[in-house]
Amino acid sequence: MRTRRHVLTAAAAGAATLALPSPGFAQAFPSRPLRVICPWPAGGSTDAVIRAFAESAGKLLGQPVVVENKPGAGGMLGAAELVSAKPDGYTLSQLPHGVFRIPHMQKTSFDTLKDFTWIACLTGYTFGLVVPADSPIKSVADLVAYAKAHPGKFNYGSTGIGTSPHLAVEEFAQQAGIQLNHVPFKGNADNMQAILGGHTMAASDATGWAPHVASGKLRLIATYGSKRTKRWPEAPTLSDLGYKTVSDSPFGICGPKGMDPAVVRTLHDAFKKTLEDAAVLAVLDKFDQSVIYMDTETYTKWARETYAAEKATIERLGMAMKS
Repeated sequence: MRTRRHVLTAAAAGAATLALPSPGFAQAFPSRPLRVICPWPAGGSTDAVIRAFAESAGKLLGQPVVVENKPGAGGMLGAAELVSAKPDGYTLSQLPHGVFRIPHMQKTSFDTLKDFTWIACLTGYTFGLVVPADSPIKSVADLVAYAKAHPGKFNYGSTGIGTSPHLAVEEFAQQAGIQLNHVPFKGNADNMQAILGGHTMAASDATGWAPHVASGKLRLIATYGSKRTKRWPEAPTLSDLGYKTVSDSPFGICGPKGMDPAVVRTLHDAFKKTLEDAAVLAVLDKFDQSVIYMDTETYTKWARETYAAEKATIERLGMAMKS
């Protein structure tokens, strides 16, 4: 006859057996290095910020987070890659504001509202318009006057068709009643090389121009935020000048659709924690980027609302895809 002690011992042994991992059980996440796609060239401001987030998150996750640059197509190559990536949490990307606009302008390989997991929003840009320090254009008023006297002759660079630096200037130009010549580049680094080399007359971009403004090579004539920046308070916003154009393009970390909620939570918590890292905050401060945090649910809701809002903007600018 089995004693109560034997039954308890057997039960404990059975429980221990169930607790042991088997080859068919998933390993704890993450168990290997992760990859984050930066859809902009190496050396630009977004590249620097994403690398700071990746390094900090890697320490928290216990696995390296490797940044891979895939520039071009207005920052859409990361989005295109997520469509075919496994939803296991090991392939992530920044999804720039273009994912809300470009699908309204041309056919894309992704569906913004169905193909992604919006894990966490972390920050946003300070955008501005810069000209060479020796340019006769010393203000937005000068630019408008020149453009009215020379329609289509004033050229400016941006980080690509449909990006925030492009559309902000087009919105301003429409309101000002001027026609500008847009020159798209793959990213911030190329855009800066062009203006510093005298190939363009102005550059609309995120704060990769900051070191060149600080060194006196470029002049900042306007920013696009809802308020002036703390580093360049003398530079007016487009709103200050009477143009209803505000842009800061929040962004964070995203993954493919269909991710395990537990994996999403692990990634969310790690990247949220990076916003407390002094090294990360120093990089954000260097490029005058503020913390813009949204959790997974809020970020997903914001993405849906922004997609609809950008559709209206594209239609207003007359840039919608012809059916």
